[in-house]
Amino acid sequence: MKMESTQMIHRAMKTLGLLTLLAVSGLMLWSCEKNNELKPAPVLMLSAPSAINAAGAEVSTTLSITAPEGIKSLNVLKNGVPEPSVSFQGETSLEYEYFYTVENLPTGTQVNFSFTAIDIENRPSEVQLFSVTVAAKSIVEVQEGEITGTETWTANNIYRLNGFVRVAEGSKLIIEPGTLIIGDRQSKGTLIVQMGGQIFAEGTAEQPIIMTSENAPGFREPGDWGGLVICGRAPNNITASTGQPVELEGGYGGFHGGNLPNDNSGVIRYVRIEYAGIPINPNEEVNSLTLGSVGSATTIEYVMASYGLDDAFEWFGGTVNAKYLVANRNLDDDFDVDLGFSGKVQFAVSVRGAALADQSGSNGFEVDNNGSGSAAEPFSSGVFANVSLIGPKKDRERAISLQFQHAAQLRRNSRISMYNSYMTGYPNGLYIDDDKAGSGQAALDGHLQIRNVYLAGVNHWGGNGYGSEGTVFEGAPSNGAQHPNNPRGMALKSHANFPGGHDAYVTWFNTEAFNNHQLSKWEDLGLQGSAFEIGAPVFTLSGNSPLLNGARWTNTPKADDFFQKVDFIGAFGNTDWTEGWGEWNCHLVAYF
Repeated sequence: MKMESTQMIHRAMKTLGLLTLLAVSGLMLWSCEKNNELKPAPVLMLSAPSAINAAGAEVSTTLSITAPEGIKSLNVLKNGVPEPSVSFQGETSLEYEYFYTVENLPTGTQVNFSFTAIDIENRPSEVQLFSVTVAAKSIVEVQEGEITGTETWTANNIYRLNGFVRVAEGSKLIIEPGTLIIGDRQSKGTLIVQMGGQIFAEGTAEQPIIMTSENAPGFREPGDWGGLVICGRAPNNITASTGQPVELEGGYGGFHGGNLPNDNSGVIRYVRIEYAGIPINPNEEVNSLTLGSVGSATTIEYVMASYGLDDAFEWFGGTVNAKYLVANRNLDDDFDVDLGFSGKVQFAVSVRGAALADQSGSNGFEVDNNGSGSAAEPFSSGVFANVSLIGPKKDRERAISLQFQHAAQLRRNSRISMYNSYMTGYPNGLYIDDDKAGSGQAALDGHLQIRNVYLAGVNHWGGNGYGSEGTVFEGAPSNGAQHPNNPRGMALKSHANFPGGHDAYVTWFNTEAFNNHQLSKWEDLGLQGSAFEIGAPVFTLSGNSPLLNGARWTNTPKADDFFQKVDFIGAFGNTDWTEGWGEWNCHLVAYF
């Protein structure tokens, strides 16, 4: 009996000991788990999420890893298959460069890596991804800094811009037909031709020069790189008053301006600029093609700017002329004029994407003499002829961004002229907007000229089949009366300070000798509906179009011998000059 009692006590103590051990172990496990919850997991960051290069070339990305408890290893998956892991010695922070030799795979193939850092307590970081695209050509890394002397970029390479790449004064950059140039997004890759430098980017219709995003199809977006900036020594109205070159907005060293109206910055011909406009500062982006005081000896022809984050083309002063310009689905303005631009442009078309507009308000034309609207000379007095402005609003059912504003906003003492052109599909048409009456008085005095211009599909949205949701209201009359609180849709819009008021503005526009017209819908112009669509737009005119033989040159006193005296109004007659070199589906093209 005593032995049985003793055994029972021993069993009880053993059980109690086991329970105690389990309790202590559980407490320790809970404590450990609690500590794990409190301690942060490793953090892993990549210097570059993607790279492209030819087979046999080496690419890399730098991994920055931090872990308070120490780093144990880096796990790597290549296309989902584990690669050998990398071991570390418990460092709390480090940078590790992962190299990869591009395999001999079909051009355009992507090799995808995933990285996970593990700390000494086996906690993983979030997964980071790195993709490598196999290119058909070698990548030449063009580093930030100056190009000096004469340098040639050839079509058998791809050139990647890293940071601000500048063609120095007295230097030349020659770019062969068919050359592909990409911009590094992280370093804001931008090509800048400085005052006194020259660029000869002479593509052909069969082999255009392409400047585009480094990302693969499906991953490109506006603002993937900087853009092309040309700075000349022709006049602008700031330098004319101060005697000093002025810096382009954004403060990235693009100084321009002088007293050489015939300055020569080179040749830009058959060039496509895509997905440019990276922000330099908040609300300050590079334009797709920025022209700062570029002189008239420079040649600019057949240039297409697509999906830019800012303006497609912007002139800051200068005297340069241009022909055959395309603005395709950019976010801000298509043709922006400032600081006394006095050159000439013929044959230009812009088309818009319904959802692609900028928070600052998007226009076909935005024209200023300067930011303050002063009467500084030279005035912004450029002459534009044969322009087609095709807005986003094809029909009532198509929703568009509320940031769209005007087909043309002429303001701040500007004095440009527009001949033999048309505007359609915008919330408002021609807006002379000047709180100092400068642009309005310039119109009445004959300095600002609008001649042989058609406005269509603009007036009185809400009753004519083109109203946006904001202008449609219950009981809207068939005559297209405006919504009482949201009167968008004025073909002719003027500032309250227009001399003589809005009636004087309408009378001026309708002057018989000016031969201007307002039509109800874009169909009345004889346009093809595909002109509004992504893909393969048709811009040539139907046989019964009033534009086909509607041009008049007898009432266009500023149209000198630079302008071809064609019969048609707008950028196109029977021939589409974008065929062969233009690309309307750049979001789908595999360039690499």
